[in-house]
Amino acid sequence: MGGGVVIPIDEADFPSGFYRFSRASFTDPDSFIVGLVQISRRDNFAFLRGFEPKAAMEMHGMSTDAPTREFRGLVMPQAEGLAILVSRRDSVTSSFNYLARIPALAKIYWVGYTLRTTPESPTTRRAARLVYEYLGHDMHQVLATARTAGYVTEDKLPTFHRKQLRIGEPFV
Repeated sequence: MGGGVVIPIDEADFPSGFYRFSRASFTDPDSFIVGLVQISRRDNFAFLRGFEPKAAMEMHGMSTDAPTREFRGLVMPQAEGLAILVSRRDSVTSSFNYLARIPALAKIYWVGYTLRTTPESPTTRRAARLVYEYLGHDMHQVLATARTAGYVTEDKLPTFHRKQLRIGEPFV
């Protein structure tokens, strides 16, 4: 971060475009989040941009306007994957994501986990498995994902995402 050599992430390793992601909800033990993020590049850096679901913001009594819901991040290479530091405007919340590509399956899936920066709580989770699926620039898939983004039940998760999230297995 600053002052070091920029190690670009090759476009072939983590392409620019849109990704559908799934993870367990941090606040509701029976819900999952399906969302959409965009990866773009500028000056040898890869960046992430997305929006929190309106329902999540409403649940916490927060504004649902676009600037409040927006989050952004920086993607960095790791020895066997990627690290993404993500934050909302004014650092209201931050998270750390780690992803590694699944080598099979047309190379469109990355799996890992996300950690949120919050004090320990007996009623909410701070870590969850995470799946990213590359949609590219297929606006049909992007818009379909955007329309269905938000809180879902397990049975509404994409089948492959559900398998990779290993629901019911402890996260260690």
